[in-house]
Amino acid sequence: MKKTSPPHWATKLLARFADPNTSEEVQGDLLEMYQHWVVSVGERDAKFRYIRNVIKLMRPFARNKKAQEYSKTNSTSPAMIRNYLKIAIRNLTKNKGYSAINIGGLATGMAVAMMIGLWIYDEFSFNKYHQNYNRIAKVMQTVEVEGTTYHGEYMPAPLGNELRTVFADDFKYVVMSSFSGDHIVAHGDKKFTKKGIYMSPEAPEMFSLKMLRGTRAGLHDPYSIMLSEGVATVLFGTENPIGKIVKLNNSMNLKVTGVYENLPYNTEFRDMTFIAPWDLYVSTQDWVKTALDNAEWDNNSWQILAQINPKSDFESISRKIRDIKLKHSPKTAYLKPAVYLQPMAKWHLYTGWDSSGNLNARIQYVWLFGIIGIFVLLLAAINFMNLSTARSEKRAKEVGIRKAIGSMRGQLVGQFLSESLLVVACAFLLSILLVVALLPSFNSLADKQIAFIWDNPMFWLAGILFCLITGIISGSYPALYLSSFQPVKVLKGTFSLGRYSAVPRKVLVVLQFTVSVTLIIGTIIVYRQIQHAKNRPIGFDRNGLITVNINTPELYNQYNVLRSSLHETGAIVEMSTSSAAPTQSNSNNGGFEWEGKDPNFKENFTTIGVTHDYGKTVGWQFIDGRDFSRTFSTDSSGMVLNEACLKYMSFKKPSDIIGKTVKWNGKPFTVVGVIKDMLMESPFELVRPAVFMVNYGWANVINIKLNPSLSAHESLEKITSVFLKLNPGSPFDYSFADQQFAVKFATEERIARLAAVFAVLAILISCLGLFGLASFTAEQRTKEIGIRKVLGASVPNLWALLSKDFVLLVIISCIVSIPLAWYLLNNWLLSYKYRTEISWWIFAVSALGALSITLLTVSYQAIRAARLDPVKSLKTE
Repeated sequence: MKKTSPPHWATKLLARFADPNTSEEVQGDLLEMYQHWVVSVGERDAKFRYIRNVIKLMRPFARNKKAQEYSKTNSTSPAMIRNYLKIAIRNLTKNKGYSAINIGGLATGMAVAMMIGLWIYDEFSFNKYHQNYNRIAKVMQTVEVEGTTYHGEYMPAPLGNELRTVFADDFKYVVMSSFSGDHIVAHGDKKFTKKGIYMSPEAPEMFSLKMLRGTRAGLHDPYSIMLSEGVATVLFGTENPIGKIVKLNNSMNLKVTGVYENLPYNTEFRDMTFIAPWDLYVSTQDWVKTALDNAEWDNNSWQILAQINPKSDFESISRKIRDIKLKHSPKTAYLKPAVYLQPMAKWHLYTGWDSSGNLNARIQYVWLFGIIGIFVLLLAAINFMNLSTARSEKRAKEVGIRKAIGSMRGQLVGQFLSESLLVVACAFLLSILLVVALLPSFNSLADKQIAFIWDNPMFWLAGILFCLITGIISGSYPALYLSSFQPVKVLKGTFSLGRYSAVPRKVLVVLQFTVSVTLIIGTIIVYRQIQHAKNRPIGFDRNGLITVNINTPELYNQYNVLRSSLHETGAIVEMSTSSAAPTQSNSNNGGFEWEGKDPNFKENFTTIGVTHDYGKTVGWQFIDGRDFSRTFSTDSSGMVLNEACLKYMSFKKPSDIIGKTVKWNGKPFTVVGVIKDMLMESPFELVRPAVFMVNYGWANVINIKLNPSLSAHESLEKITSVFLKLNPGSPFDYSFADQQFAVKFATEERIARLAAVFAVLAILISCLGLFGLASFTAEQRTKEIGIRKVLGASVPNLWALLSKDFVLLVIISCIVSIPLAWYLLNNWLLSYKYRTEISWWIFAVSALGALSITLLTVSYQAIRAARLDPVKSLKTE
């Protein structure tokens, strides 16, 4: 029918009663009805009908004009806010299932984000216990070997005095230090193995130790010792330990001059349970004294810590001291040594370097978990947005009625945002309870001692801002979307969401599962990388192998007696000593020469001193040649090489080097054997070239192979009795080699476990959202399902009908996530020299897993709706 302009009287009527925001649309609808009535009942009756309907439909607007004006100025009054909250609570309790999904999903996402936030806070607060944190540094050096730059913290002893005197204007303190190690601490009948360190007297002041007894100047006495609160309590109980005597390593009597507060877990020196003077270390260790007296700049065996002056900066000092080692040790020029300062702020998060010298390591995991936390929270927010918009049609009439009786759009937005904020507030409170309950388990998983920071105002401020931002972001789209509905269309029943109304929800579901599938793929690949390294050949037998640190003179001087006594017990197969444990390497050296060596080739070998029985103890696997033997007196100048060393020296086969002479610093050694590579360092890196030489003076570790015919408990009892008899002043402490080897995987395994937990939670949150959407879809299509059943559709047909849309969205997610995961994880694997391959089946399994989880989630609601009696679903019609 041709549309015409409304009569003059109709225009005046609309102007009197209509709402200015909707008059144009109402005018069009009423004019269309008027034209129909003119044709059917005549112009006079049509006019009366028109007027009656205008008054009926538009009177609420006229009646509430004053209310509208009032609401414009009082929409944020306390009474209005209370009203918002009442309605929000009513809506939440009315729809308990959806409320539980929303609150539970958000609470889970918030709890994950909160725990990750606490973890990141702990990472960035590492070492901040020390007041001089911003001015403390570790003296480091770089060397170049075959074009690769290596960074190390092992420094020559004379460097400390050089920095202290030549660069006095730049440094406030320069502290010489040994590396932390196990030592025997005893008082009376009490004796324990504790980790401690030798340091210069300025160390307590530099590290701002909190003294409970004594002063920070206690180490100026060369025969003193400072104890942590924990060790002091173990040795002396509640007594005042100041002035008491402690025996160190069963050889030195030291006076306790101070007790300091236990250092927190998130400090570099958390295991520093005592500090002994550096001067004591020098006076009792001849090799250290020799290195200082002879100015041995090529002996890198110590660490140097420093505090710079307030007017200095790390970069300028690093430039000044860069060539200091090269100046004093010209023979190391081929290594291009460069000295620099690493600030304490980078000790923890930047623990590694790539071949270009870029700092990396833990900071990568901080960013990784930060991004995961944001995405997990985003997944939970997506659930809320999806379920809110999905239920918009259910609330369309509510919006229409509210608008018809005078509600402004701003009030509706406020109402929906208040509901969103209420959900977020409830979720926030629930998330705090979850975090408090799960924090002990999380600490165990992450190797942390994180405490919930109840007394930190910044945490609560961040929590409130977190709730506001999350609530506004999560509720903004539903609020703006729902409040835009036109009341006339809604109340007339002509309102439609439109064919594209579900697109935002579908996009968000795709985003959810893209993140979830990426996490699943990442978890699998990280796990495979760990297993790949664990299954790597290690070149020795670590089963039943234990190591004991040599800390006392009794163990140094009684090797033969100890070995024969242990053999007499029948508890061991063999025993030996070495300069490092089989799972460690602590010495690298150059100065080797061999036949056919390129004069320009600058080598760097791992050097291990062992006793004759070392090979039998650890189970060397020979490729060619033989083991050291006491029957050959020349073996005191013998050498065993690993396979990597053979290749490094450019020999094609072991027989080419067996019996040949290799000189080290001018001293000739005869190569007697070549063994398979012993995995002594990182299992994710290539094995370094290593040489083994007979040297009883380098003994730092006792290696014992237990008798496999006896139980470990029985063998250890017999071994303990021998040790306590020969070394009565010390406890018998040992470590299993397989446990030491397992520690090498600690970081990667921790990352894998955390990633797995986050992946499971991401899937859980995504499935909660899918469950809610599937429930709503089934409810929305109840009558359609009833009609289809009446027409003969089977339950499988209906299940497929309701499931196919969700399956399609997950398939799209897999298509997006697979290349994304491959790119990210391939780059991660490139940081390891020994790495697994990314196989196609990983992506297939992850995709099938995501599809299976989706079908399981959706099927319950789909089958439930499909089995509903059509009589019940259609009876309201």
